[in-house]
Amino acid sequence: MPRPARSYRFLDFIVGGFVGVLLCSNLIGPGKVAVAFGISFGVGNVFFPISYIFGDVLTEVYGYAQARRVIWIGFAMMVFASLMSLVVVGLEPSPTEPYNATIQPALQVVFGNTWRVVLASMLGFVVGDFVNSYVLARMKVMTRGRWLWTRTIGSTILGQGFDSAIFYPVAFAGLWSSDELVSVMLTNWWVKVGVEALMTPVTYWVVNALKRAEQEDVMDIDTNFNPFRLDA
Repeated sequence: MPRPARSYRFLDFIVGGFVGVLLCSNLIGPGKVAVAFGISFGVGNVFFPISYIFGDVLTEVYGYAQARRVIWIGFAMMVFASLMSLVVVGLEPSPTEPYNATIQPALQVVFGNTWRVVLASMLGFVVGDFVNSYVLARMKVMTRGRWLWTRTIGSTILGQGFDSAIFYPVAFAGLWSSDELVSVMLTNWWVKVGVEALMTPVTYWVVNALKRAEQEDVMDIDTNFNPFRLDA
């Protein structure tokens, strides 16, 4: 039997945060490669894992069905942002606007991703997030709601693993050597997982606070895990 619908005080804020981090990390983050401790990585990889933290909170508190709806909302917003970027970059700049000589090349660099990168980003996100949410929900049932850290980190290892395994080959296979592709894929995977692990105390605090405030702690025992359903 489906769970009766109910309203939540803070769900909208979690959804907004999830979508905001997702769009910013995909639109702003990829524009820069940084170096720390001798390791090169895309700056977006520092912030993109935060969307997984939001996903963990959604699934842990509100359940897989609610998380599923939010994942599709995020996917729809990524499609819109990609289309908007395509239109903004593609429109002919006005020759009478003096700033266009500077702005247009900058827009092309920051937002003019190839179709492969856009497709890879969308596919990696939707598959990785659903894997993350599914694994966390199933592990919660298996552990009877104990040991939150095992499922937040475990689900992220698998979710980010699928994300990276899809994104890098789809976006860069044939452009990078096989060794470079595998090296970058593994490095960025573990950077993302490391961010999640470091944020575990924050995740614990947010999850516990929300469970108390919302009086909710969904256990996905009889949940239909079909990712293409939209009902909560």
